[in-house]
Amino acid sequence: MTRNDPIKHFFIWPALIIVLLISIFPLVYSLTTSFMSMRLVPPMPARFVGFGNYADLLSNPRFWHVAGTTTLIAFVSVGLQYVIGLSVALALNSRVPGEGIFRVGFLLPMLVAPVAVALVARQILNPTMGPLNEFMTLFGFPNLPFLTRTSWALGSIIVVEVWQWTPFVILMLLAGLQTLPDDVYEAAALENATPWQQFRDITFPMLLPISTAVVFIRLIESYKIMDTVFVMTGGGPGVSTETLTLFAYQEGFKKFNLGYTSALSFLFLIFITVIGLVYLAVLKPYLEKHK
Repeated sequence: MTRNDPIKHFFIWPALIIVLLISIFPLVYSLTTSFMSMRLVPPMPARFVGFGNYADLLSNPRFWHVAGTTTLIAFVSVGLQYVIGLSVALALNSRVPGEGIFRVGFLLPMLVAPVAVALVARQILNPTMGPLNEFMTLFGFPNLPFLTRTSWALGSIIVVEVWQWTPFVILMLLAGLQTLPDDVYEAAALENATPWQQFRDITFPMLLPISTAVVFIRLIESYKIMDTVFVMTGGGPGVSTETLTLFAYQEGFKKFNLGYTSALSFLFLIFITVIGLVYLAVLKPYLEKHK
C-alpha cells in the first residue's frame, strides 16, 4: 500500500468515527446537559438554564466543603506517598539483601482492588468489633473512633490511600534511579562527597522530572478517590469525609439530577486543570534549571 493509496481511508475513517463516538460525543453531551435542568426522578422535562447549575453549585457550601476535603486527602496522601516511596526506592536501589522479595512484597497492595482494600480496612478499623481496637484494649487503651469521628476518619482514609498507592511511587522512582549515570557518582566519590551531598546535589535534581510526573499522576488520581471513601465511611460522619466524586455519585445516582451532576463534573474538571497548571507552573523553573 502506497502513501496515496485510497484504501487507507478504509482503515482510518472507521477508527476515527469509533474514537469520536466513544470519547468526544459523551463529553459534548455531558457539557450540553450541564446547561439544562434535567431530573429523572421525579421525571421533569429538560429545560435550558444556562449557567444556573454552575451558579447553584458555586453558591452551595457543600460543594466547597467537599472540594476542601478532597484537596486535603489528595495533598496529604500524595505527600506521604512521595516521601515514603522515595525512601523505599533509595533503599532498594542500594542493593539491600532480599531486594527481590521486598520489591514484590511492596507491589502487592497496588494489585488489590480498592474496594477490597477498603472493605478489609473497614473491618480492621471497626470502632466496636475491629481487631485493631480489640488488640489495643489488651493494653488498656480505650476504643478509638477510627471511622466515626471526622479527624480519625480522614486519617484512616489517608492511611489506606498511602498503603495502597505508595508501591506505584516506589516502582516509578526506582525505575528512575536505575537510569541515573554511574560516572556522576564516581566523580562525586572522588571529590569525597558524603551520601547526603550526593543525594542533595545529584540524585534529587536528576530525579526531579520523574518525581514531578509521578506526583502529578498521583495527585490527579487522588482527586478522583471515591470507592475507598464510599466503602469505609460512606462520606460520614455526616458529610465530613465526602469527596467530589462521591458528591457527584450522590447527585447523579441517588437523586438522578443529571444537569446538576454534569455541571459538577465539569467544575471538577476545571478545578483539577487549574491545580495541574499551577503545579506545573511552580515547578517549571526548577525543571528547566536541572534539564
